Amino acid sequence: MELSEIIPHIEALIFSSEKPLENTEIVELINQAFGFMDAQITLEQVNTAIEGICEKYQSSFYPFEVLQSGGGWQFLTKKEFHPTIAQLNGEKFLKKLSTASLETLSIIAYKQPVTKGEIENIRGVNSDYSVQKLLEKELIIISGRNENLPGKPLVYATSKNFMDYFGINSPADLPKINDISTNENIEPTHISKGLSEEDKNHLIVNSQGALLENDAKKEEYPDSSTELDIEKEGDQDQPSED
Repeated sequence: MELSEIIPHIEALIFSSEKPLENTEIVELINQAFGFMDAQITLEQVNTAIEGICEKYQSSFYPFEVLQSGGGWQFLTKKEFHPTIAQLNGEKFLKKLSTASLETLSIIAYKQPVTKGEIENIRGVNSDYSVQKLLEKELIIISGRNENLPGKPLVYATSKNFMDYFGINSPADLPKINDISTNENIEPTHISKGLSEEDKNHLIVNSQGALLENDAKKEEYPDSSTELDIEKEGDQDQPSED
């Protein structure tokens, strides 16, 4: 088959797939669809065709593009159209992970494969709830057991959904720790210094992290929150007994 004939089939496969498609999967699917043909397409042809498809959809004429994410190729809307799409999907786009879940997910991403005990040693709190939530959201998986530890505890790793969610193709694509941290110890700013005990009790921080007036009533600022997500009472991780 000529490239001009292959390209529409590749586009149709990527568009219709519920998961990212790898190049080898595309080769197999197209050859299965045209199994009656003597000459089957090759991986090299698919690679070349995908390069042309990616270039095609980079044009500003299209509101979407073909990107490699989660280990395969997907049609994704361009980021400048996110505010518009958010109006259609509502809370689905606004739903975020809690701080506890993000902490747990970060540890798993950078320490994988890792046991729950190791996660709790780093966080200092029981992480049962966070691990369970991440499993439910299919952002992590149980990748096996640690045969070298007593009881052979389960070990956790990030999933393909995690890579898709964050737009990466493998854990190696995560930002390096040195890129997002500093070797210097930075002392926190104590904003309560010089304030009376009564004023300290009225310190409010809004969702953008800005300090509101000391005498402001919290009910006047319903959006004030230091959490990325609001969990129900009793849902937060509890201090570890270890």
